[in-house]
Amino acid sequence: MTAGPDRLDQAVHQLQAALADLQPGATRSVPTVAQYLPQIEAAAGPAARRTYGSYWKHMAHAWGERRLDDIRATDVEALRRHAAANAVPRRNGRSGRYAGVHLITAARALFTRAIADGYITPDASPAHRISKPRRLPSTRRALTPGELAAINTIARTTGHDPALDALLLRLHTETACRRGGALALRATDVDPDRGLVLLHEKGGTMRWQPVTLELAAHLLHHARTRGATKPQDQLLRHRDGRPLTGRRYDQLWARIGRHLPWVTAQCISTHWLRHTTLTWVERHYGYATARAYAGHTDTTGPATTTYIKADLTEVATALAALTGQPHPLAVHAPHTGAPR
Repeated sequence: MTAGPDRLDQAVHQLQAALADLQPGATRSVPTVAQYLPQIEAAAGPAARRTYGSYWKHMAHAWGERRLDDIRATDVEALRRHAAANAVPRRNGRSGRYAGVHLITAARALFTRAIADGYITPDASPAHRISKPRRLPSTRRALTPGELAAINTIARTTGHDPALDALLLRLHTETACRRGGALALRATDVDPDRGLVLLHEKGGTMRWQPVTLELAAHLLHHARTRGATKPQDQLLRHRDGRPLTGRRYDQLWARIGRHLPWVTAQCISTHWLRHTTLTWVERHYGYATARAYAGHTDTTGPATTTYIKADLTEVATALAALTGQPHPLAVHAPHTGAPR
């Protein structure tokens, strides 16, 4: 049966409408920023939501009723300057510079997802047309032995839970791990016989890190006495059994800063312990061992970094020298004169 002209016209019209919906920037298919941001937040990981969530809220407030394909590079630049000008004042805030950087990164995440979903073309992202401000050199440095000793003394002699604070500082000094790696530790992640802990760090990375047998024993004792009864339970806990959060670190350094004003003045934090340990390892055992000690797996930089690798035994050897304690995986005697 042959279709009539009216049916043919109707079919052509429907086909044209369907094709129009597939075109990037089509009015009927492109959502507004306010409509699309909940999808972005749902697809983002916890770290991204924590870092960029407030900036996505700024975008929803400024551009909420506008379609994704209606945002221009000038809009992103204006919002970047607004975020920088209204950043919460901090001692290390660099006049809101990094608030502006985070705003651009958050906007790029938004429009990268919009490209992947087919709402805009790859060359239409306004956020990628704005250059990020150049990162300034970090003010962090390695602590001197005297500074490190003073910090540990205050942690052990003040506060309502000095045993926990001393354990935290020892863990970060030995492993050079980040806060997230320490907070993610579980009872099952400690190997007391071989002196290892399994660190779960940013980017979903996992790595075995040597620790002294003494620290491994203290970690397991801490877990047993504070309610981490199951293998998958978070290891680090308060006296009442509550799992630790990042707030404990904030309180610890605030208290240390009250006793040691230079800690507050220089914005010293847990990450400075990472700098301290890795600087010592690099000076005594070279770049390859320091890179392995830090858990760096990126491939950026000179091509020779592909071949500059150190294994677990070399990291364990550096740890033995750093702490002055033997380690089951160390391959030779540690350097003499190493800090204790």
